[in-house]
Amino acid sequence: MNVYLMFNDRDFNLEQNIFWNGPDLIQDLQLDPVFGAMADGDEFLYRVAQSALLSSIGSGSDVILYRQAILRDCLENTSTIKRLYKLAVGVIGEKRVSHWSAGLTHSSWSLLSRSVETLQVFLGTLSTLRSIADQDADKFESDGFKDFFIRIKEEITGEYLLEIEEHLRELNFEDEVLIGAQLGKGNRGSDYVLCKPREQKRWFERVFKTGSREYTFRINDQDETAIRKLGEFKNRGVNSVANAAAQSVEHILNFLVMLRTELAFYLGCVNLHKHLDEMGAKTCFPVPVTADKRKLSCEGLYDISLALSMREQVVTNDISADDKNLVIVTGANKGGKTTFLRSIGLSQMMMHCGMFVPAGSFSANLCTGLFTHFKRKEDVSMESGKLDDELNRMSQIADHLSANSLVLLNEAFAATNVREGSEIARQIVAALSERQVKVFFVSHLYQFVQDLYEGRTDEIMFLRAERKPDGTRTYKLIEGEPLDTGYGIDLYNRIFNDRGQETSAKV
Repeated sequence: MNVYLMFNDRDFNLEQNIFWNGPDLIQDLQLDPVFGAMADGDEFLYRVAQSALLSSIGSGSDVILYRQAILRDCLENTSTIKRLYKLAVGVIGEKRVSHWSAGLTHSSWSLLSRSVETLQVFLGTLSTLRSIADQDADKFESDGFKDFFIRIKEEITGEYLLEIEEHLRELNFEDEVLIGAQLGKGNRGSDYVLCKPREQKRWFERVFKTGSREYTFRINDQDETAIRKLGEFKNRGVNSVANAAAQSVEHILNFLVMLRTELAFYLGCVNLHKHLDEMGAKTCFPVPVTADKRKLSCEGLYDISLALSMREQVVTNDISADDKNLVIVTGANKGGKTTFLRSIGLSQMMMHCGMFVPAGSFSANLCTGLFTHFKRKEDVSMESGKLDDELNRMSQIADHLSANSLVLLNEAFAATNVREGSEIARQIVAALSERQVKVFFVSHLYQFVQDLYEGRTDEIMFLRAERKPDGTRTYKLIEGEPLDTGYGIDLYNRIFNDRGQETSAKV
């Protein structure tokens, strides 16, 4: 049986290699609050959420739309999803199942015994799974869940369950084990096979028995060699059946493990949606566009990580940047530029994963890679300077870039003077544009952004953090010409004037 809830033709690989820049994405986009909200205290949900999001970039629109439809079903039928997940988790954690593999290196007889015991546990689980399919399948509309429930109904029939039950009853040897064999070369035993148990005869049949004569001999309890040999005969006789039973256990267990894993992703999405809904924060299912296009159109876009950390609604932005390959963001310090940059990266990643995004509406082109280059604290070990570190990180990104990637630059190359930093930024942005890489660049390098503005083309968009005449930050971005100041004096006045007032008040 196959689950196929993450892809329509293959299983989700939880152990897949995460992109090389996964740690940078977690740090720069502040993904931990998102993982935490999806996990809701469950370590396994956290692990699945991390694996799914950090491996999602590069997914095609077919995968995205497939998951979106399934996620809609999950949001509409949360109780059924939780029941399925609890069923899988419960049986995998059941002591007899979790300890099943401990007997794989033992004898065939031990393997058979453990396999039969585990299959008896699975029998009840499969019966419950079929019951859920019968009760709730009609509530689901996505192709993924429809196919899933069809497979359950076709493969877990009443006849199938009765047949398993009968086989398990026959393999639950209580009185005797009937093994057939032939004489081979040198009168050695060969072709050992496990036979079906003999039907118990009624008392008068045993008294007046007819047919072929049976011969019986008994082994002395003290004859260790004979007992060992008898055990070897028994192991040979049950070997093929033990292997078949073990394979059945593996098949069902793998199905249940995959069911738990893939449902964990959707349950994490349900948890995240619940947290956002409690805050009154809007979400929507994005509309993906092919990677060779340049599309970004959104209303009410916000930084989901910030919202989850503050546990309240945050400022949103409406952006229309269709046909733009380069977006330059400037403006007042502490005006929401970095927050906006994170909202772009988070939404892009969530869209690729097939999730909803933090916005009222959102449509963007897909990308072949997502890279972040945010400012870092200076190296305390003093092994390299700040600019050296920035250029090294940019070199690593360049080694992994491909056409139609998305690069988010946050105050990059500001560790040197304005003239040198502007020249470095100009050359890097030019190289990225030549490679057909989409770039969002938050920068205070006025010479760099002013030169771009004066020679601007239709592919470049300039956004500015809004500031009121009295210095108030609205944390919204507006389209406009870059200014030659970050209004750092506003922060100076606010901090030092507040301190002066506090000192006067104390005196």
